[in-house]
Amino acid sequence: MRNRKINIFLGVLVFVLVIWMLKGTFFQPGTGDLKAGFKEVAHYRNENNTGPVQYVFAVTVKDTIWSEMETYGNYKPHHKGGNTKVYFFMEGTEVPTELGAGSVNFDGKFDKECVGLYEKTAIGHTSITKQPFK
Repeated sequence: MRNRKINIFLGVLVFVLVIWMLKGTFFQPGTGDLKAGFKEVAHYRNENNTGPVQYVFAVTVKDTIWSEMETYGNYKPHHKGGNTKVYFFMEGTEVPTELGAGSVNFDGKFDKECVGLYEKTAIGHTSITKQPFK
């Protein structure tokens, strides 16, 4: 009888732990939980899988909440030894739809519309720059 009670207790405990882990897995915060209204317009990833992988994103925002812009950048993919850049533009302005690799990632005519730049370097340092082209 005592052995059966222990088995039932352990079974209930395992069931609760599995439910708790599944809840944690499927209800993680993401970009949809942020209030600044992020919408990805364009992205670029170079084809080089053996060297530094470069990710570049062009994103529109409804509001410039800098802490949320940094959080949004942290949600974007990053490759060890690579570089991730997220360019932020206000909603309703001209936004580049074509991005490329290198230090200049889009046509210069969009520079004046860019309100922020999030960058994560190869060694993992993050920074956010307000008005990066002014």
